[in-house]
Amino acid sequence: MKNFTKRNVITGFISVRTSSSRLPGKCFLPFGDNENVLTHVVKRTKFFGIEPIICTSTDQSDDEIENIANKMKVKIFRGSLHNKLKRWGDCADKFNIEAFHTIDADDPFFDGKLIEKSMQMLKDKNLDCVCPTESSSNGAASVGYSLTKYVVKEAIKNLSDDHDTEMMWHFLEKVKGIKMVTLNDELNIQPLRLTLDYEEDYWLLSFIQRLYGAYATRKEINDLFSSNPDLAKINFFRNDEWKKAQINKKI
Repeated sequence: MKNFTKRNVITGFISVRTSSSRLPGKCFLPFGDNENVLTHVVKRTKFFGIEPIICTSTDQSDDEIENIANKMKVKIFRGSLHNKLKRWGDCADKFNIEAFHTIDADDPFFDGKLIEKSMQMLKDKNLDCVCPTESSSNGAASVGYSLTKYVVKEAIKNLSDDHDTEMMWHFLEKVKGIKMVTLNDELNIQPLRLTLDYEEDYWLLSFIQRLYGAYATRKEINDLFSSNPDLAKINFFRNDEWKKAQINKKI
C-alpha cells in the first residue's frame, strides 16, 4: 500500500445521487438561506478543513449535481450508478488519492472532528478501514468510513461494473486479511436519527439548521436533544423501516 500521509489533507468523497426512491431529489431540497442540502454539505466539509470531491454517477439524472459542483468550483467525479465502491475506487484513481473519508450527502450534520480522528487512526495504525461509531451507523449520522484505495480495489475485484454495492461494508468485510476497526462512541447520547431519507427527517434537520446554523457542532445538537428528548420522536419511528431497507439491499 502506498504512503497516503505525504500531505496533511483529508479528502472527503461526498456520495450523492438524485435517484432516491423514498425522497427523490433530496439533495436539492432547500436547507438554509439560499442553500440546498448538497451545497450545505459541501460548505460544511470545507468548514472542517476537508477537501470535498463530489462523487456521483454518469446517469443523466445527476447532471444537475455536476452543474452545482461547477458553480461551487469543487472537484467532481462521475462513475458507476450502482457500484458505489467502484465509483470511489475510480475517483481515487483519477485524483491520485490513496485514502479518503466517505461523506454522505444524506448526513448534513456530520462531525468534522470525528472524521479527523477516524482518518488519523487509519494512518497511525496502518489500517485499511475505520468504520463509523455504532450510534452513527444506527442513524445518528455523525461520521462515515475512512478507507484506503487499496481495500476498495480489493473489495470489487470480482464484481461487475454495475454490481450494486450500496451496502458497501458487506463487500469490505469479505476482503481477506482486512485491517479494520470501529470508532468508539465518545458521547453518551440517546438514540437519534439525523440522516435524510424521509419527509420527517427533513423537518427535523431543517429545524436544527434554523436553530444553530450550517456549522452546528455535534455537542450543540446532542445538548439540544438531551434537553428536549421528545424531539427525537419526530422521525425516530422511521428507523426500523430504514434498517429493514438496508438489510433487504444487502440480501
